[in-house]
Amino acid sequence: MKKIFYLPIVVSLFLVAACSKKPNNNNNNNNPSGPSKVGTTLQLIQDSIYLYTKEDYLWSNQLPSYQQFGPRTFTNPEDLTALQNEMDALSQYAINPATNKPYEYSTYNPGTAKYSFVDDGTETSALNGLKGDFGFDVQYNQINDLRVEYVYPGSPGGLAGMRRGDEITSINNSTSISYDAPGYGSGTSTNLNFVSNAIYNSGTIVMGITRTDGTTYTANISTANYNVNPVLKDTIITETSGKKLGYIVFNSFVSTDVADPLLDAAFTQFANQGITDLVVDLRYNGGGYVSTAEYLDDKIAPAAKSGSLMYTSYYNSNLQNDIYPLLATQFNINKGDFKPQNNQIMFKKSGSLNVSRVFFIMTGQTASASELTINNLRPEMDVQFVGETSYGKPVGFFGIGINKYILFTPEFYVQNSASQGDYYAGFTPGASGYPGVNDYDDLTKDWGDPTEGLLADILSYANTGTYSIHKQTTQGVNGSFANSFSAANPRKAFLNKHQFIGMIGKKTPMQNVLKRK
Repeated sequence: MKKIFYLPIVVSLFLVAACSKKPNNNNNNNNPSGPSKVGTTLQLIQDSIYLYTKEDYLWSNQLPSYQQFGPRTFTNPEDLTALQNEMDALSQYAINPATNKPYEYSTYNPGTAKYSFVDDGTETSALNGLKGDFGFDVQYNQINDLRVEYVYPGSPGGLAGMRRGDEITSINNSTSISYDAPGYGSGTSTNLNFVSNAIYNSGTIVMGITRTDGTTYTANISTANYNVNPVLKDTIITETSGKKLGYIVFNSFVSTDVADPLLDAAFTQFANQGITDLVVDLRYNGGGYVSTAEYLDDKIAPAAKSGSLMYTSYYNSNLQNDIYPLLATQFNINKGDFKPQNNQIMFKKSGSLNVSRVFFIMTGQTASASELTINNLRPEMDVQFVGETSYGKPVGFFGIGINKYILFTPEFYVQNSASQGDYYAGFTPGASGYPGVNDYDDLTKDWGDPTEGLLADILSYANTGTYSIHKQTTQGVNGSFANSFSAANPRKAFLNKHQFIGMIGKKTPMQNVLKRK
């Protein structure tokens, strides 16, 4: 799975290919400068990762030759780690001329891929609605304040009564859980290693927890499989003016089969109650299927936009010129399928919701399909940006099966109807072009609480036309520390190492999805 440090998009109709029986090799196997037909299974998979990337990667023209790169030189006792190390190295060659750094440059973990990863099937399963873990995530609110970030209903954590905003005071009978990364505390990361391993790399955990109302309880839970419900909260809040605001927390762009009925129910309620303002909370949503992003946009967009351009996907010159011998071994592809004119998605208004303004709540974990959803609506209505700078992933991929693994590496970039894209640095709320307010994530309140910082900012704007700002500066920790608790920060990254970031695409147009041979 992706050992992630920060958070991405999914394109319409999830194209995760089933694993191939054996690694693919290219037609140049007899070329002494190319891959050999002889090698271990791992070496052949490493060759395939290079060859597929050289053919289909969005910036393939900047990659070195096989001989220069040496895919088989990446070794590790764990095969998946060796493969990810290879992908990390390969991702650093393509340079963004706007920054003179790799397109996949990771600010807080240089040398690793910001987007590309090799999946062992875990992330693919989660995006199709099934996870097998504790069902919650955590984040430090302050050095000595570890909070529950979110909990999936029906998960082991959800069944144990855990809620967003709960403070974790002990783990496995230890209270040594304060933040101690270099620069803070002891600088040894002993506590962080303990917390991370207990929550993300174990099968059972016991936690002492204090709720937001001051009551305490003990959660004793074990990992288990559960169905993902990406709608963590939907409610209607009455503003002081008497108008109604619809609020929905959407945490993952899972497949349309899972997501569409849940979105239908929430937006039908919003329409029936006559809301005039809409808040879509994507603060921890790292992406998923593009088809689901399109469906959400069609729920939000004005009816008058039906039939107009939503966005366009662009592929590299190999794919646009029908040069894809390797990809053709996995999918049925028609000539011209990758040309821009054949990859335009139009709005198709769904439901009866009629709002002229939408507020999007975001943090550094808001990525890929989430950013696509927001970007698609920018030219079409009043879009307000609230929270912290998003992840920055205007590119997407489809899954390529190689043996028992699935390769995800950018194959396309997206632009909305106004040709807006290239948001590699993310959306910064309140900055030029992104109207709204820049403020910190408030981990001390549950979903939908009108006093929760970012939602309170929005209610202030809806009622008075001015944003409030609640920036945290408590416990002797300055604002820069609080602000750094985003998905693009090494502290957050250290904790959640299993979080998907990406936009998984379909082959458009005409719903002409690539189908595995």
